[in-house]
Amino acid sequence: MGDVTGSGWLCPSEVMKQQLQAGIYPSMGEAIKGIWKKNGFKGFYQGFTGGLARDVPFRVAQLTTFEITKSIYLRTKRNKNSSSEDVALSSLEAAVCGAAAGSFSAAITNPLDRIKTLMMTDTTNAYGGSVLACASKILKDDGVGGFFAGVVPRVGYIAPSVCIFFVTYEFVQQKMKKAE
Repeated sequence: MGDVTGSGWLCPSEVMKQQLQAGIYPSMGEAIKGIWKKNGFKGFYQGFTGGLARDVPFRVAQLTTFEITKSIYLRTKRNKNSSSEDVALSSLEAAVCGAAAGSFSAAITNPLDRIKTLMMTDTTNAYGGSVLACASKILKDDGVGGFFAGVVPRVGYIAPSVCIFFVTYEFVQQKMKKAE
């Protein structure tokens, strides 16, 4: 539910950012005026379904991958120490598990990110205005590889962010556990 709400809040700024980066508008002010003039309020939500189609699977993959990676690592750590006591991730270990989760999640949702980006920058309706129409056009024009355009920079900027998130998450979770 959080990603749906967050996407509703972030979509207008994402549309403007994408269209500025694509060179459709020269400035933020021009982007606001141009998007409003062309499509009104709904223009700021161009690609919203593409964003949701990316964000929800990304979050599911990210959280699931982190928990699985963490579980495997802690089991290995527990067996190595021959201990039945509770073991926890250090900050470095949380960073490694988080980076793995972020990298994996970013890579497998890259096709959905490409669809979202094209939908948000499609000022001529060349991609059909829906997730399915956009995916079909990518496949037709660029083949399967077209879905992975930009995967390296996407993984490169998401992995550190997710890494920081999970280091903080584990730290807070461990502090709360100790306070109980």
